[in-house]
Amino acid sequence: MIRQISVFMENKSGRLNQLLRVLAENNINITALSIADTGEYGITRIIVKEHEKALAAIKQSGMTASSTDVIALEVDDKPGTLFEASDLLAANGVNVEYLYMATPVKENTALIIIKIENIDSAIDIIKNIDGITIIEL
Repeated sequence: MIRQISVFMENKSGRLNQLLRVLAENNINITALSIADTGEYGITRIIVKEHEKALAAIKQSGMTASSTDVIALEVDDKPGTLFEASDLLAANGVNVEYLYMATPVKENTALIIIKIENIDSAIDIIKNIDGITIIEL
């Protein structure tokens, strides 16, 4: 399980740049990033190694941010691997709220960030699937 930072931002020119500037000025590298808009506003989700430092810097810059627990999965880059995990989660009544891809940790893999209702149940289900590894970033 890892901590993800969600930043609530107005959907207008320069807002993403403001967030990226804060991270760059604080020498914080981004492992994963996702942006979802809802019209006038959006949520930028990021994974960084220095979570507390990043969260403090973002908040200090005046942006609204919060933390959420998510799972990072290193998945073999082959057809059906992610489906197998999704199928088992669905069969066990575990809801996937959202997921997004990130920079792979190593060659021939994909890195998936996944937000799930019951993380502990999901970990128990996923940890035994061939081709998927739960990782800490």
